[in-house]
Parts: sequence; structure tokens; C-alpha cells
Amino acid sequence: MSKKLTTSWGAPVGDNQNSMTAGSRGPTLIQDVHLLEKLAHFNRERVPERVVHAKGAGAHGYFEVTNDVSKYTKADFLSEVGKRTPMFIRFSTVAGELGSADTVRDPRGFAVKFYTEEGNYDLVGNNTPVFFIRDAIKFPDFIHTQKRHPQTHLKNPNAVWDFWSLSPESLHQVTILMSDRGIPATLRHMHGFGSHTFKWVNKEGEAVWVKYHFKTEQGIKNLAPDVAAKIAGENPDYHTEDLFNAIEKGDFPAWKLYVQIMPLEDADTYRWDPFDVTKVWSQKDYPLIEVGRMVLNKNPENYFAEVEQVTLSPGNFVPGIEASPDKMLQGRLFAYSDAHRYRVGANHNALPINRPRAEVNNNQRDGFMRPDNNGGSGVYYEPNSFGGAKESPEDRTTAFPVSGVASSVGYDHDDNYTQAGDLYRLMSEEEKSRLVANVVAAMKPVESDEIKLRQIGHFLKADQDYGTRVAEGLGLPVPVQA
Repeated sequence: MSKKLTTSWGAPVGDNQNSMTAGSRGPTLIQDVHLLEKLAHFNRERVPERVVHAKGAGAHGYFEVTNDVSKYTKADFLSEVGKRTPMFIRFSTVAGELGSADTVRDPRGFAVKFYTEEGNYDLVGNNTPVFFIRDAIKFPDFIHTQKRHPQTHLKNPNAVWDFWSLSPESLHQVTILMSDRGIPATLRHMHGFGSHTFKWVNKEGEAVWVKYHFKTEQGIKNLAPDVAAKIAGENPDYHTEDLFNAIEKGDFPAWKLYVQIMPLEDADTYRWDPFDVTKVWSQKDYPLIEVGRMVLNKNPENYFAEVEQVTLSPGNFVPGIEASPDKMLQGRLFAYSDAHRYRVGANHNALPINRPRAEVNNNQRDGFMRPDNNGGSGVYYEPNSFGGAKESPEDRTTAFPVSGVASSVGYDHDDNYTQAGDLYRLMSEEEKSRLVANVVAAMKPVESDEIKLRQIGHFLKADQDYGTRVAEGLGLPVPVQA
């Protein structure tokens, strides 16, 4: 027996083909509440798209611990080998709109929500270990350069390269973006990174700094620019389709999670500032330590309810995992949850895809679209004398010393070139040639030679050959370095 079509209030719909009119010609009657409900809901079917990471794909899966890391963190979901935690991941491009092509040259978001027994833990990173900027105050300006010109409504390479050339800390990420890894073949064939430095704390209150690395078990595969452009025209949803089809046929993608561990005291003596997200830690100095394995084995039942409405924030921690002084991370701790409150609503964390599997006890009440019983008749303030929820002092974040004069200051370490140059020198001759060709193609539309020469100067400081080849490719003289 087929199901009866109903209104959103559950009343049966007798006719879904013809609106209620005065006679066969009409006009249409305002008493047709089914018609009005359908049109009104249709007008409201799109929540505001994300300002960044608008185009994305997602999947459910699990994370299984494969190595004992309990000496570093008291996080319960990492407490024993073999423990499995359900999770959801959202992959995304950064700059494009909701309908943009998947196979563009862009970083990819790599955002994981772990539904732990102590609440949700979100690890919101990218497929690159570094980022373009290292202070959140520059983020709105940076993203504006990646969006459309306010007059032409076209992408604006002048703004892109003007900003990058005036922000030399971007050089490391620009080099990665313009390399072969700037266009992954699929979402399954790329690594993922937490990018920022975080703090792990064990049961004894001992802390370490940590960085996360997800290594794809499918191997790294990338697309050549001409192939990527062809696919973008023929199938702009290529990555979304590939991920869905792989899971649907049982070819479950998997990643191994590794971490780098740094003793707290090393932060003051390491040759790079460990909280600068434009830098990596050498794996020779801090080797990768295996943690576990992530497997994606279930597609969403409904894209909007899960992939579009999922909200992830680097500020969603569990006991044993805390923030670091990373300035970019500190800004994201506020900005991401604030974006969700604007885009999805104050009660976004109560939606099924976001709702913790752990019990939630807080005094947040009311607001648009409260989907549960709004706390019922329970106590709605704290402290209280009526058995309401109370804080647990044992779960306080660990203390760390701070000092200095309150002022707008940058990082003490200001070497923006060594790591970008080291990366260039690690590449094969073929990889260098493709990198330079991609940079040249991206910079040719820039109208200002001043901007081009300023950016070439940064390439030269990273590596003389790097800058020289870009200058030659653009038909410009090699600037004389001061």
C-alpha cells in the first residue's frame, strides 16, 4: 500500500496536480493552503550558502584506534586500540559557489566530525598542511580576493596576486596550490591535515603540542590542468559523483591518521614558530606516530539534511584536546560557530547530523527552529539548588603561561621563504616544470607588471631557479635582489 501524500502538518492531500480555482479558468483561491504552503516552503528551501567551502560532498564512516596514544591524551575516543567512533566528513572546495566545478585549482576542505561518548569533536582542516595567512584578521580580505569583482562579477586575478604579493607568508601555500597537488584526481586520492597546532593533555595533566596528518590509503593522484578543465565542463560534480559511487559499490575510502608530537618546551626553541600555520614541522624532528584508521562506508540519505546542514567548528573539543595559541586558529574558534548560527540558526547543533551522541545538558533555550523539547521543565540556570547540571572542575582546560604587552603584533619568526624553497627543491624536474607553468598561466592575466615583479621577487627569495623560471615564463626581466 502506497503512502498518503500529506501537508507538512500531516493532513492528507486530495489533489496535488491542480490548484484550487474559481472555475476552470480561475483565479486561484487563497484558501488553497496546500498550494500556499508548497510555494512558501519552496521560496525558503535554500539556506544561505557558506561564504567559503560552499561546494562540498560528504559521507559517514567510522574511526578505529590502531595504536595506543593514551600517554599523550585522555580523549576517550582515542583511549584504547580497537575502539571505534562513528564520524561524518565533509570535503569541499574553498572559493567557489555552491554550483561551481569540483575540478578547479583550489585547496580542499577536509572536515571530520567525531561523534564521541564525551561529545562531538570536530577536526576542521584542509588537504594541505599549511595556509595562506597566519592571522585571522587577514582572512576576510584574503577571501574577498578569491571571490568575484564587485563591478564585473568575474574572478579577479589582479586581486589574487596583489594580495599574495603583499603577503609573503602565503608563498608556501601558493607553491603547494600551484603544484600537481592543486587539483586532486578525486576526493579519495588526497591527504588531509588538521593544519593547525593543537594541544593534547593526558590523565595526569601532562600536555604536548600535536599536528594531525590523514594519509590516504588510495594513494595520491592528481589531474593535469587540461584534463581538469575538460572534466569541469563535462561534469562539474565529478568529485561528488566519484565519492558517492565508490561508497555505493562498496569500495570504501580509507585514511590512516598520524600525529606529530612536540614537547611543550620545544615551542620556545624550535627553529620555526610551531603555532604559525604557514609552516610545517619537519618529520625528521617530530616523526609521524600512527593513531588510527578512518573508513567511509555510508553515503548520506539526504544531501541537504546532512552535507548542507552539517556544521563543523575547530572550537568543538573534547576533554584531552585543546587549542593552541595559533592566531589563525584562535580566530576560527569564534568565526566558524558564528557562521553556523547565522547560516543555519542558533539551534544548528540540535539538528540530527550535528546532534552529539553524548547527553547534552546546558541552559541554552529558545531561538528559531528548536527541534527538541527545549529543555522541558528542567532547571534553566546555573548555579542552582534544584539538581540542574553543574560544571566539572576535572575537565577544565590546562593552564599555560602568557606574557607580553597587549598590542597588535605579528609572529617573532618572519622567514617566509625557506620552507617554500625547500619544497621546490624537493620536486623532480618534471614537477618543477609543471609548477612553473601553472604559476605562469595563473599570473598572465594580471594587468600590472608591478604586481608580477613583486611576486617574482618572493619566488626568487625562496629559490633563485624558481623565480628565474617564472620571470622568463612571463617574459619579464629577473628582478635584482637587494
